[in-house]
Amino acid sequence: MGITRKASARWTGTGKEGNGTMSTHSGVLNNTQYSYNTRFADGIGTNPEELIGAAHAGCFSMKLAFVLVGAGITPESIDTSAEVILDSGAITTINLSTKVKASGLTAEKFAELAADAKANCPVSKLFNATINLEAALV
Repeated sequence: MGITRKASARWTGTGKEGNGTMSTHSGVLNNTQYSYNTRFADGIGTNPEELIGAAHAGCFSMKLAFVLVGAGITPESIDTSAEVILDSGAITTINLSTKVKASGLTAEKFAELAADAKANCPVSKLFNATINLEAALV
């Protein structure tokens, strides 16, 4: 049986003048505000692309930890950021950037393991978008 996670959104008004809230079952988001300005300008609040970026960075980091441990490497730290690009109404690109502190890895082996994590992270598998990865062993 799979794992189920829940979230909800409520929107009122038009796409440009309206506003909404997003909540997660865990309560981490609780009627968190979003609007046209938080999505397409610099308004205060969140937006779907920002949340997708956080989800992707978190999922990739955890998957990379599993992949590294599977190769006999215990990472000291994995820091990942995700830049989500929305263009013409579609998420076209996600740029992942990760910095990993771990001993016992060659650059070649690290690149192979990072590529494995990118390809097999459950959030990566969701997207019909180009997902770029910049990975640095520090």
